[in-house]
Amino acid sequence: MKNIHFLVYILLFFAFTQQACSQTYATKKTADGKAKRMYDRAMQYRKNRQFDKAKKDLEAAIKANPNFIDAYLQLANFQLGEQQWQQAGKNLEKAISLDATYEPKSYYYLGIANWEQDQYDQAASNFSSFLKTYSSEKGKLRGKAQMYLRNSKFAAVAIKNPVPFDPKPLSASINTENPEYLPSITADGNTLIFTRNQQRQEDVYRSVFKEGQWQTAQPLQNINTDENEGSAYISANGQYIVFNRRAEDGFGNHDLYFSKKQGNTWSTPVNMGPLVNTKYWEAQPSLSADGQLLYFTSNRPGGLGGYDIWLTYRRSNGEWAKPINLGKEINTELDDETPFYHPDGQTLYFMSKGHAGMGDYDLHVSRRTKEGSWGTPTNLGYPINTKAREGALFITLDGKTAYFTKGTLTADGRTDMAGQPIKQPDIYSFELPLAARANPVTYVQATVKDATTQKVLPDATIELIELNTNTVISTSTTDQAGIFLTTLPLGNDYALNVNKTAYLFHSENFSLSEKATLDKPYQLSIDLYPIPKETVASVPEKAKPIILKNVFFESGSAALKSTSIAELTRLKELLEENPTLNIQINGHTDNVGSDADNLNLSDNRAKAVQDYLIKNGIATDRLRYKGYGENQPIDTNDTEEGRRNNRRTEFVVR
Repeated sequence: MKNIHFLVYILLFFAFTQQACSQTYATKKTADGKAKRMYDRAMQYRKNRQFDKAKKDLEAAIKANPNFIDAYLQLANFQLGEQQWQQAGKNLEKAISLDATYEPKSYYYLGIANWEQDQYDQAASNFSSFLKTYSSEKGKLRGKAQMYLRNSKFAAVAIKNPVPFDPKPLSASINTENPEYLPSITADGNTLIFTRNQQRQEDVYRSVFKEGQWQTAQPLQNINTDENEGSAYISANGQYIVFNRRAEDGFGNHDLYFSKKQGNTWSTPVNMGPLVNTKYWEAQPSLSADGQLLYFTSNRPGGLGGYDIWLTYRRSNGEWAKPINLGKEINTELDDETPFYHPDGQTLYFMSKGHAGMGDYDLHVSRRTKEGSWGTPTNLGYPINTKAREGALFITLDGKTAYFTKGTLTADGRTDMAGQPIKQPDIYSFELPLAARANPVTYVQATVKDATTQKVLPDATIELIELNTNTVISTSTTDQAGIFLTTLPLGNDYALNVNKTAYLFHSENFSLSEKATLDKPYQLSIDLYPIPKETVASVPEKAKPIILKNVFFESGSAALKSTSIAELTRLKELLEENPTLNIQINGHTDNVGSDADNLNLSDNRAKAVQDYLIKNGIATDRLRYKGYGENQPIDTNDTEEGRRNNRRTEFVVR
C-alpha cells in the first residue's frame, strides 16, 4: 500500500512540474518584480483615465518581461480603442502565441484589427477560430463574430474582383455646401426631387432638366413647412409625391404624407393614415410606376429586427392597405432600408447591414421570381460598396444609370466611401455594372384632346393591359393639361386604352415582347371623339372610324386570338354604358392575296367581332358588319409595317 501511495505522489509531482514548465508566460497573477509593478500602476492609471501613462507602463512591463500575456492584452485593448489597428494586431498575435486559449476573445479582437486593415483572409480565419473556441453559444459578441466572418469572406473575394465604378457628382445647381441626399427622378428624366438639410432643417427640393443641364434647385412650395420634410419620392409620371414629415399632428415622430400635382403646384399633403403610419418611424418611400404600390422603411413592431422594408398597396377605394413586411428574403435581424422599386416591376434595390457585404450599409439588388417572391439579394460589389455607408439608389428607366448619395453621414462623422472626411453628402451618378441592371423600361406620354374642339381633356382614364394575360397592370388619369405618362417594361405586349365619359375610347398597341433594346419613348397626341347625341343616318362610311388596335386574328383566319379579349371587352362595355349607341364593325386587309379572298377574309373577321359581342349580351339589332378587303388602305403596302397597319378591324357609329 505504501508503494502505491508513493507512486501516486510521484505521478502528481511530475504532472505539476510539467504544467509549470509548459506555462512559459506570466499573467497578472504570476508576474513579479518590475513587470508586476508597472502593470499594477498601469491599471491604476487606466482607472484614473490617464491612458497615455497607462500605455507607457504596459510597454515597460512587457520590456521587463517579454512573456507577460496580460500586459500584451491590456496594451492591445488601448490600441483598439484608439484605432491603432496594426499595433493592436501585433500585440494580440503575441498574446495568442503565448497561449491561444488564455483569452478566447483575443481571436475576435484580432479579427477586428485584421478587418480594419483590409486583411480579409486573416480576419476570416481569426473570426472562425473565435467561434470555435468561444464557449458561449449565444450573446452579442458571437453574433457580431458571425457577421464579421460572413463579411470577411465576401470582402476577400469582392476586393479581388472589383466591378466598374466611376461616380460623377451632379452640378452645383444640385450639390451645395449643405447635405443633399435621397434623389428620385420622373420617367422622362426631366424632374429631380431630393432632400437638402440646412442647419438641421430638412426640406424637399426640385430641379428641372433644361437645355442639357439641371437648373438651380428650388424648394417645393406647399410641401415644405417649418417642420422637417425629407426622403421624398416622385412618381414616374410626376403626378404624385410621397415624403416623410415630422409633425405634431402625425401618428408618430416621422410619418408618410401624400400629395398630388395640381397644375403647377401640389395639393395640401395628406397623412397616409394610421395603417401606414404608427408611433414609430416611417420614411424612405418608393412608389411603383403606376402609383399603386408603396415600399417604405419602418422600425415598427412585427419586423425581423431594427429597420425593415414594408409594403402597402392602394385599394380600389383609394385608401392604403395595412402594410406587410417583405420577410426574411429581404429583411434581416439588422437594419434594411431605402427601398427602390424599379418600374420594370421585378427589381428591388435597397441598403442593408444584415446581408453579406463590405461593412456598415451595403447596396443590394433582389429580383422577383416566377412564383412572385423575392430572390436572394445580391451585393452590388466593390467599390460601389465599401466600409462606409452607401446611400440610397435610384435607377433610371433603361436600367443603366444610378443616382445615389456619396458621403452619407455615419456615426463617427461625415465620411466618403473610403472613410475619408468630407464636408457633406452629395448626389452622384454612375453607370451600373451589367449584372446589377434592371430590365429596360420605356414610356408613353400623350396629350388627350377633344377631337372636335381640340380642347385638352383632364381626368381621362388610362388603362395599360398586358395582352398575354389580359391583366390591367396600371391605371392612371390625365392631368389638368390633358397629359398622361405610363411606363412600359420591355418583354411584353401591351394594350393601352384611353376612356372618358361621353367619348368613344381610343386604343394603342405596343409590341415589346421581342424588344431587346430601347427605342425612343412614345410621344403621342390622342383625339377622343364625342359620342353622338343622335345616331348617324344610314351612312356609316361617312363616320370617323375607331381602329381596334388590339383585336388580333390567327394568320389567314377569322379566328380571334385570346389577346383580343381585353379590347373586345372594352367595346362591349362601351355599348353597355351607352344603350342607344349602334355601331358597324369594319374589316380590312392588306393587298397580299387575291381581291376576292381578301374581301371574304375581311368580312369574316368583322363578323367574328360581331358574333363575340352578341354572345356577350349585345343585341343583334345594334350591330352591323362589313368587309372592305384591300380597298381602303391607310398606309403603304410596300412595307411590312404598312401592311400590318392596313390589316385592321374598326368600328363606326351608325
